[in-house]
Order: sequence, then structure tokens, then C-alpha cells
Amino acid sequence: MDKHTVTIGVRVTDKEYDMIKQKMAQMEIRNMSAYLRKMAIDGYCVHLDLKGFREMTTLLKRCSNNLNQYARKANQSDSIYVKDIEDLRNLMGQIYEREKEILEDLQLIR
Repeated sequence: MDKHTVTIGVRVTDKEYDMIKQKMAQMEIRNMSAYLRKMAIDGYCVHLDLKGFREMTTLLKRCSNNLNQYARKANQSDSIYVKDIEDLRNLMGQIYEREKEILEDLQLIR
């Protein structure tokens, strides 16, 4: 990791300082140095709400676990229940819908 060796001083008014702190809070950034460095270099910060990804990961884990259980059942009994297939289809549908929502949200980022 690169060490930051050069110090840059910036003077701001109390009002500007409050505005900077407010924007940091909106972005859920606590490190002012990192925030100011990012803004100076890129000119913007993007806050991504990853809740949708966490939900989709949970759905994928459930689907994977169920699929493993169904495969084990099928190997033991040489059959699988229609309800098990319907459950998997339902989970896959939920994953697809959540993925669609996430992609739509990502398209709004500019």
C-alpha cells in the first residue's frame, strides 16, 4: 500500500466545513482525508447500497443448498418430487427479479 507522504492544507469556512461533513455523512464516509483525496482526484464519490446484493447472495445460498439436498435425495431414491422442482423454480425467479432490480438501479448511476 502506498504511504501518503505529501500534505496539502486547505482552509475552509465554518459553513464549508459543515457542508463537507454533511456530504460525508450522506456518503457514509468517516475518513475526511480519504473523502477529500477521492474528490480531488476523481471529482465525485459514489455510494452504493449493497443491500440488494446481500439479499441476492442469500437467495443464491438457499437455492444452492436446496439443490444439493434434492440431488442427494435423487441419488438415494432415484426420484425427485415435483414440489422440490417448483421450489427451485420459485427461488430462481426471486433471484432473477432481484437481479433485474439491481441492474435497473445501477443504470441510474451517472
